[in-house]
Amino acid sequence: MFAYVIRRLFIGVILLLVMSLVTFVLFFASPVDPGRYACGKNCSPAQIKQTNKALGYSKPVVEQWTDFLKGVVAGRQYPDDAELRAAAPQLVTDCPAPCLGYSVVNSTTVNEEIKEAFPVSLSLALAALVMWVTGGVIFGTIAAVRKGSIVDRGIVAASLVFYAFPAFFIGIFLLKFVAIKWQLVPPPAYTPIAEGGPGLWLQGLLLPGLTLALLYMAGYVRMTRAFVLESMTEDYIRTARAKGLKNRRVLIKHSMRAALTPLVTLIGLDFAGLMGGAIITETVFNYNGLGKLAVEANLTYDLPTIIGLVLLLGSFVIVANIIVDVLYAVIDPRVRVG
Repeated sequence: MFAYVIRRLFIGVILLLVMSLVTFVLFFASPVDPGRYACGKNCSPAQIKQTNKALGYSKPVVEQWTDFLKGVVAGRQYPDDAELRAAAPQLVTDCPAPCLGYSVVNSTTVNEEIKEAFPVSLSLALAALVMWVTGGVIFGTIAAVRKGSIVDRGIVAASLVFYAFPAFFIGIFLLKFVAIKWQLVPPPAYTPIAEGGPGLWLQGLLLPGLTLALLYMAGYVRMTRAFVLESMTEDYIRTARAKGLKNRRVLIKHSMRAALTPLVTLIGLDFAGLMGGAIITETVFNYNGLGKLAVEANLTYDLPTIIGLVLLLGSFVIVANIIVDVLYAVIDPRVRVG
């Protein structure tokens, strides 16, 4: 098992390096001058050249990439040029490891931007994850056990309805009617758990988390139902029943374990995707998470922030894949042989 984990970690590190290099090539090898966007519309050619020098954009792409990797490992200082730092030491900005760059648009490091937005997206993703996995597995299992009944048809029909609605519609409906018109819950506002405690933190995540959970839960209900029904036709399930085991024990210990195996991959990848920011949901509820930060960075062509977010999201996906592989090996020991 240890060798299996080490092998997956090694592959993950290689993928991160390749992804970072491809990202730099795509963004910096383009004909667009990044210094022009970083400097502003009214900058002279000399000022644009100075901006490229200060941010390290005047270097070859491979050298920029190696400098970025050094910054991730050991930190970095801006301006990127030693002569500029010596000429204006009062303007030097330290970017501690793991340094993801410096945003001229917001006059701060990308680390600081992500540090403010990350807890919001993490909290929202965790709230949605708990809701959709719990609801999806429970309702999907009930639908499978009651196959062909009114309960089964009602659950499947409801999941299809919620799956058809876009996120902005569900979010606006919950905000306008549930929170404002009917006043069933207070209007959501994100409160860090360190400031307002678990109660206010969970209260602020209820409606936006439910918005995302209803979308994902709809798909998980149908997938769980299909996986449970498929596993219940296997030979080992019939053998377990032939031994006299109760249906509940067969369902929980044997059928559910087999059905949850393919769901592990989906849960990991969906959660990693949400960590990149639920753009529509964060916009509807005015939550300053990674999704909203990404939108603002694209509108202002804040290249360092865009690159930092792309690499961060890619890292989430790669790490999620590694965790899924390890969980697969725990659930099904046969996977370790591969």
